[in-house]
Amino acid sequence: MSSLKQLAIKGTMWTLIGYGGSQVLRLGSNLILTRLLVPELFGLMALVNTFITGLNLFSDIGINPSIVRSERGEDPDFLNTAWTLQVIRGFGLWIGCWLIAFPVSQFYDEPKLIWLITIVGFNTILSGFNSTSLAVLNRKIEIGKLTLIEITTQITSLTVMIIWAFFQPTIWALVIGTLMSNIVKLSWSHYISPIHHRFTWNQDCLKELVTFGRWIFISTAMTFLASQADRLILGKLVSIEMLGVYTIALTFADIPKQVAGKVSDKIIFPLISQNIFLPRKQLKAKILDKRFYLLLISAILIAILFSFGDVLINILYDERYISASWMLPFLALGLWPLILSLTIDKILFALGNPKFVSLGNIVKFIYMIVLLPWMIKTYGILGGIIVIAFNDIPFYLVVTYGLYKENFVSLLQDLKTTIILIMLSLILSLGRFIFGFGFSLSTITNLQ
Repeated sequence: MSSLKQLAIKGTMWTLIGYGGSQVLRLGSNLILTRLLVPELFGLMALVNTFITGLNLFSDIGINPSIVRSERGEDPDFLNTAWTLQVIRGFGLWIGCWLIAFPVSQFYDEPKLIWLITIVGFNTILSGFNSTSLAVLNRKIEIGKLTLIEITTQITSLTVMIIWAFFQPTIWALVIGTLMSNIVKLSWSHYISPIHHRFTWNQDCLKELVTFGRWIFISTAMTFLASQADRLILGKLVSIEMLGVYTIALTFADIPKQVAGKVSDKIIFPLISQNIFLPRKQLKAKILDKRFYLLLISAILIAILFSFGDVLINILYDERYISASWMLPFLALGLWPLILSLTIDKILFALGNPKFVSLGNIVKFIYMIVLLPWMIKTYGILGGIIVIAFNDIPFYLVVTYGLYKENFVSLLQDLKTTIILIMLSLILSLGRFIFGFGFSLSTITNLQ
């Protein structure tokens, strides 16, 4: 077995272990926090994080992907120039938080958003000072070390949140917990860094970073508009409490997406970058072989969430969150087109042609802003959830066309794994019905 293949297998295992551990921690803390805090607080933080994420994505110049794919990815001058850009961007993001805080609070008629956005936004400065050692570890596919850092920062954050919420059940528990995790991550990233970062402005390095980064900037900006449109629109058209309930359902529905996304970013993208010199047919065979197993895992997770998602919500949460029980099956099943795309669209980035990813997100965003408000006003929250569940189909179609142009289309594998997903969902749902527990979507009567 080649050393590269061993790295891929080891990296995938660490990614799945790390994600599994992260979700266990997240679920455990979520169960505690939802009993200590009211749904409104989760809705507020969902809005705050949405806008801060938006600022991040609208200013993303692809520093980490540039380090992963560049031949100079371990050159101190290149890393220090990248770090300098990252620091400048961090301060710029915080200024952006100050600028949007008041308009956002006025739009949603929620004064608390003014100070929440500015305080939580300070995390952008902390993240800006993170060492590039994190990107170098990703480049080397040393996922074990990255996983340890992520789990430790998450434990720190959740511990602070729970202790604070126990003694003072306010939104400060969520704010301070997030701040502490970023401080731990910043400190650790510099502790393991092989170089001592200093401000550097190397023109050759800067040119390479900006040349590749302009495509990342366009892609991530469109990704924000497409992926966060649901929370932006729901935050205006439904109550903050309902947005908090939706956030709980989305937390579980996103599990397959997070698994596929993490493996794609940490394993598939570095592998593609290191093998991009191979003939197209050989490279395609390598990627599709590994992609099949990732799709199979995702299909199993989606089938389980679709068939038993309502049971999960009803067992874990009290009656305030009961509406999440009918949302989860819809949202989980609707993720499948996105997962098909996430597990292969990195080839477009590696080939320097990510414009189809950007175009796919533009089409998805148009779909959302046209249909989501209309469906909510006409059919209520149920109509909105149905629109959200199908919102990744336009994205998938555009990305697939882009892959076709690059002679990297995977329609046959997509069809096979989709059939597997449908069969698994039918078998699990039928088994549940036979044992007298009905179907998961029967909980749609729990509209609140």
